[in-house]
Amino acid sequence: MQIAAAEVGPRGIVVGIDLAETEPFENENVIAIQGDLEDPEVCERILESLGGDPADVVLCDAAPKLTGVRERDRAAEERILEAVAAALPRLLRAGGDLLVKILDGPEAQEVDRRIRKSFEKAKTVKSAATRKGSSERYLLARGYRPSVD
Repeated sequence: MQIAAAEVGPRGIVVGIDLAETEPFENENVIAIQGDLEDPEVCERILESLGGDPADVVLCDAAPKLTGVRERDRAAEERILEAVAAALPRLLRAGGDLLVKILDGPEAQEVDRRIRKSFEKAKTVKSAATRKGSSERYLLARGYRPSVD
């Protein structure tokens, strides 16, 4: 959130959501919400924090707490991606951009395909900080088209 705040400058707003409580930020334009994106009330709180307007960009670095049980971990990843996909019509403005973490797996790939259809352009990228051999990647999607299913 600190990096995003630096990018948007003092005129932008950054709203972050985390399951755990976060340290308060010095920047007045950074708002941290403790909650779960799967909770519809969290979307309302995000919109309120944004002054009622959808965001220009949605960044999601969420990942499930891995248990080592492949089926459970994949299901948890799918739930996170489904929550992001469900929130986009309310949280992202038309023409907006999305960057979301995706762990490789058939369930995640299906949600990835559905999300891509709602954007003009989309590609998969890997962060330079991603460990070698990690299944972590990011979907970078630009030009949100809210009416496309």
